[in-house]
Amino acid sequence: MQGRRRHRWYFVMMGVCLTTFVLAWAVVRLWSVPVAIGMCVFAAVIPPVAAVFANKRDPDDDWWNDPRWDDPRWDDPGHDRDRPDDEGR
Repeated sequence: MQGRRRHRWYFVMMGVCLTTFVLAWAVVRLWSVPVAIGMCVFAAVIPPVAAVFANKRDPDDDWWNDPRWDDPRWDDPGHDRDRPDDEGR
């Protein structure tokens, strides 16, 4: 799934969250307070799920493939960790 689609789904999920909160306390509470509380509990679960879903890595993403990890001198004292050995020389 591409980043734009993930972001679109994130905003849709957050819109559902806000709509559920507003409907729970503006409309549903007039008929049933326990149902309104249940709707709020459901809406409270949506933001963490949306954040995890929006930050999920795609299989074709390569941001995690840092060339510094292949640096054999990574752990040597005094070695510049911000620049791999093959860079700049």
